Amino acid sequence: MWTSVSGLIVTSPPIQAQSVPPYKVNIVAENLAYPWSLAFLPDGRMLVTERPGRLRVLSADGNTLVESLSGLPEVYASGQSGLFDVVLSPQFEDDQQVYFSYACGSEEANHTCLASGTLAETSLENVVEIFRVQPAKQDNAHFGGRLTWLPDETLILTLGDGFDYREQAQNLHNHIGSIVRLNRDGSVPDDNPFVGRGDAHPEIYSYGHRNVQGVVYDEENRRLITHEHGPRGGDEINLIEAGANYGWPIATGGLDYTGARITPFKEYPGTVSPLLEWTPSIAPSGIALYSGELFPQWQGDILIGALVNKEVRRVRLSNNGREASDIEGLFGELGERIRDVRIGPEGEVYLLTDSPEGRLFRVVPSD
Repeated sequence: MWTSVSGLIVTSPPIQAQSVPPYKVNIVAENLAYPWSLAFLPDGRMLVTERPGRLRVLSADGNTLVESLSGLPEVYASGQSGLFDVVLSPQFEDDQQVYFSYACGSEEANHTCLASGTLAETSLENVVEIFRVQPAKQDNAHFGGRLTWLPDETLILTLGDGFDYREQAQNLHNHIGSIVRLNRDGSVPDDNPFVGRGDAHPEIYSYGHRNVQGVVYDEENRRLITHEHGPRGGDEINLIEAGANYGWPIATGGLDYTGARITPFKEYPGTVSPLLEWTPSIAPSGIALYSGELFPQWQGDILIGALVNKEVRRVRLSNNGREASDIEGLFGELGERIRDVRIGPEGEVYLLTDSPEGRLFRVVPSD
């Protein structure tokens, strides 16, 4: 059953009435173990990944139908590692295929992995690993793990630099610190930017990334939008171009956690500068492009979860893709670390919170 959170009907003050519509926040589900991602099934059910390695099935009103689908591969869950994103096949109603990213291996040797499987009532069948980051790395940080489809039905998987391997983000001989583009079976698209080059992995679509945990494709403007974590500051929003170098760790506006400068350069020749940068860090998490009708004043804006700020940032990109404006923070009254943001089938905004007792919220207009 839907329940409203007491006191969370927010009415904009008069000075903001033109930019912030009133909304109310409903609790859909509770007691989720570090939920990471959400996908909507055509029949109204929802899939929720939980970082410890569970793929939960919820009814449209938030009741648990399956605590965890069986058939998942073994997931390495420690620190930031675990089960990450889940997306449906572009032809889901015909093939029932689900794609999901996760950490595999052990603390001594682990990878970001990608697999697909056929959704059954209480299980995933015919699960196949279709991609694995090379080489293996140690420890449990910076896996990336977000997924999105492009219009040609190729799949984007975002990755991270493994925290201690940041210099490798400039090395095309491995996948570390890159974004990869794959066909549905995990093979390499013929038009990937580094296909045919002996000095690069052909799966790589862009590189020079630190830890990309948000990606969305803007169909109207035909652009791929990401954000990534900086260290102490230097969180970025980027437009991704095939073959481009996004600078990490040669260029960044952030400092190391010791306070030391990582590089003297905020910009560097041959690298792409971010459209927007946050210093101090907001710790960006999920991202969604608002295209619904319930909140017309958010139309075309991107909504970005902020773990540190415990809110969602609303950001507007210019039509030419050269500028981005951080307009406002939303849902801060929840006091929750927002892990994922999704737009529901009717234009609602869904939020997942990063907690051992995580919650799923649904945001709708207050009237």
